[in-house]
Amino acid sequence: MAFTPLPLIDDFIAQYHVGHALLALFALSVVGSIPLGSRKIVSANALLFGLLFLVTPGSELGSDPFTFRFLGIALLVVAPILYTTARE
Repeated sequence: MAFTPLPLIDDFIAQYHVGHALLALFALSVVGSIPLGSRKIVSANALLFGLLFLVTPGSELGSDPFTFRFLGIALLVVAPILYTTARE
């Protein structure tokens, strides 16, 4: 019988939840928007993910949802400031 690595992958992925996935997507989207050189795009990205962190149910954010909620609030505060200070 052939070896399949699915149980190993499942054991690795089971440690993470939606909050970790959103955080990873936010980091990747910020890194992806930096070459565009527009702070308005970065601020729109931060605003979107701030709303996502606040709207996502607490049960989906793991054992400590308040950390991700506070991150969402911080992003919602920083995004308009970043947008208004952008030149383009």
